[in-house]
Amino acid sequence: MQTFGRLLGFLRPYRTGVIISFTLAGLAMIATVAIPELSGAAVNAIRYGHHRSELVGYAVAIAGAGLARLALTLGRRLVAGRVSLGVEYDLREALFGRLQALELAFFDRQQTGQLMSRVTVDLQSVRFFLGYGLIFIVQSAMTILLAAVAMLVLQPLLALIALAPVPLVVYTTHRYSMRARPALEEVQQRIAELTAEAQESIAGVRVVKAFAREAHQRARFERAVERVFAQSLVEARLQTRYNPLIGFLPQLGLAAVLLVGGDQVVHHHLNLGDFTAFYLYLLMLLSPMQTLGISLTMAQRAAASGSRIFQILDRQPLLRSLAGAPPLPPGSGEIRFEGVSLRYDGAKADALADIDLTIAAGTTVALVGATGSGKTTLAMLVPRLYDPSAGRILIDGADVREVEIGSLRRAIALTGDDPFLFSTSVHSNIAYARPRAARAEVEEAARRAQADEFIRSLPEGYDTRIGERGLTVSGGQRQRLAIARAILADPRILILDDATSSVDASTEHAIKLALGEVMAGRTTIIIAHRLSTITLANDVVVLDRGVLAAHGTHAELLVGSQLYREIIEQTEAEQQPARRRRIGAAPR
Repeated sequence: MQTFGRLLGFLRPYRTGVIISFTLAGLAMIATVAIPELSGAAVNAIRYGHHRSELVGYAVAIAGAGLARLALTLGRRLVAGRVSLGVEYDLREALFGRLQALELAFFDRQQTGQLMSRVTVDLQSVRFFLGYGLIFIVQSAMTILLAAVAMLVLQPLLALIALAPVPLVVYTTHRYSMRARPALEEVQQRIAELTAEAQESIAGVRVVKAFAREAHQRARFERAVERVFAQSLVEARLQTRYNPLIGFLPQLGLAAVLLVGGDQVVHHHLNLGDFTAFYLYLLMLLSPMQTLGISLTMAQRAAASGSRIFQILDRQPLLRSLAGAPPLPPGSGEIRFEGVSLRYDGAKADALADIDLTIAAGTTVALVGATGSGKTTLAMLVPRLYDPSAGRILIDGADVREVEIGSLRRAIALTGDDPFLFSTSVHSNIAYARPRAARAEVEEAARRAQADEFIRSLPEGYDTRIGERGLTVSGGQRQRLAIARAILADPRILILDDATSSVDASTEHAIKLALGEVMAGRTTIIIAHRLSTITLANDVVVLDRGVLAAHGTHAELLVGSQLYREIIEQTEAEQQPARRRRIGAAPR
């Protein structure tokens, strides 16, 4: 019931439309209730040989009531449809807004397909219930009430006989509701798993095809479909068991009324017209009872979907600005780590442990270390994509947790080793951080990132639309576009996470020349795996399993750090085969 109450709260902005919809439904019901009474009177007029004009009057009145019901129902459906679409719009906005506000750690533990299912399938279920199902339930209740009152007024004894199965209907309906909701929740979860499976297979289609694993993925998808089918079958069996029973029970009352009421008509204790009116009221009562199961299924499905949606809406962001937090103060980009430690949720060891480090404003620092040593984690703490478990990070003297998070991130540009590009134009991707940047500024940023030449070779140049995740361009081209995006952002602090890993040696050299210009006077953190990239830095920080193992210039560390020498030797050894391949491929 709590979930229903919260779902109904989304109708509050549309209370006028809801009132109009219910009013129109009520008026339609009044018109509907009038038809059996008019029909009974018409039957009496036929039996007792009243004047033809009286029959015409009844026929016109019945047709008028039917037309009125048609017009009112049409109006109600239009208003209800607008309300349901408005609720869906608001729910989508609220859900997407919350997803955007949640911290990065939340998405580390979630499947994209699971989240997509909540934004699509679950929202549709809620929309249909609030826009239509709720009206159907209320309209059915109004119909049952009005028909029952009319029957009691016409023939109290027959009415009691006809309404005798109603308690059984209520009990059966309650039993169905109690059993249907958990079954429907499980169906929604299985659909979410199916969506996740499909999304993952499509997103990884290149890997699937590269390893000829189409049959394997199809088998996985089939298993997910089978789970949806099996659980849907459980829910279908519940409907099969209860819905026909809900529809059958009122038929018992109908049979009893035909037996008792028919006998009264035969023995002239009840005239045929009144019995006809009563019988039509009873039929009007049966229809909403029969559709009650369908409406309740819609309601239970909405409740199941609503609970899944509220799991997201109730999730409070763990990383957010404090109330009234000031913007990041002006400065040149000094970064200070004071006793910083971080342990990811569920991890048994710290990713970073007691890091004390100062990066002077305007300098370039290279972070080096083996895979898993904490380089990327340390860099991610600067724009507050994660919060440390202990210690603090200060930028120009301000604790990053005490400033407005938007101003902090606008002062920092981040380029990862696997840059993400949106499915839009090249221009829009470069100008993502500054959407109002002039075309000349975008082109200048691309030139400095050594991307202008290949961009102009594309079919529509800067207006060429990039495929999903940038897969229509090469890895090196994606990295150059990401670097251009960072250059255009003109940040106080630049973070390059192995940003030249996918470019060849000549392109890397050109990018380094551009980066040298861009990094001048700007605080830069480079996560480096190539010696050529390390030499761009003023200082080098060596990390080993989350601990700061060494800190100094490249020359100092070659002399004073055994670990650093081992890293450099391994790096050079890994690069030698690539150099030999390039030399071997050179023309003779």
